[in-house]
Amino acid sequence: MQFKQIDKDFFLYIEKHEKVMETITRFCIEKEIKNARVSGIGAVFKTEIGAYDIQDKEYIRKEFPGVLELVSFEGNVTLKDSTPFVHSHVVLSDHEMNTVGGHLFETTIAAVGEFFLRKFDGEAYRELNPDVGLPCICLEDKF
Repeated sequence: MQFKQIDKDFFLYIEKHEKVMETITRFCIEKEIKNARVSGIGAVFKTEIGAYDIQDKEYIRKEFPGVLELVSFEGNVTLKDSTPFVHSHVVLSDHEMNTVGGHLFETTIAAVGEFFLRKFDGEAYRELNPDVGLPCICLEDKF
């Protein structure tokens, strides 16, 4: 992976055959990034996405082994068990321009991966919400 930092912004170039979630997580750990917003585009393969079943409190998972366009990657970084945790959703497109999307578990770069990460100050973290069944974001202020 290559990167360029300007103030709190990072331009990340995740290279061919690198895993996206693993690479961003490792980058956040090494750079001590606790909270951030992440977005990106590119071309990927070996992708696993899902949708959360709120009744059963578990993810429905689906694998896509072939090459797909990463049309949109939107996510955030918060602390989960004192470690940076990347939570993202994606929209993917095949060569017929059909799209699928969902929660991203992992994907691997097929050609290029271009991402922006904006670090922000704060103490956002995740804690298990038993009602939802997931570790949800806890923030400093309430409305």
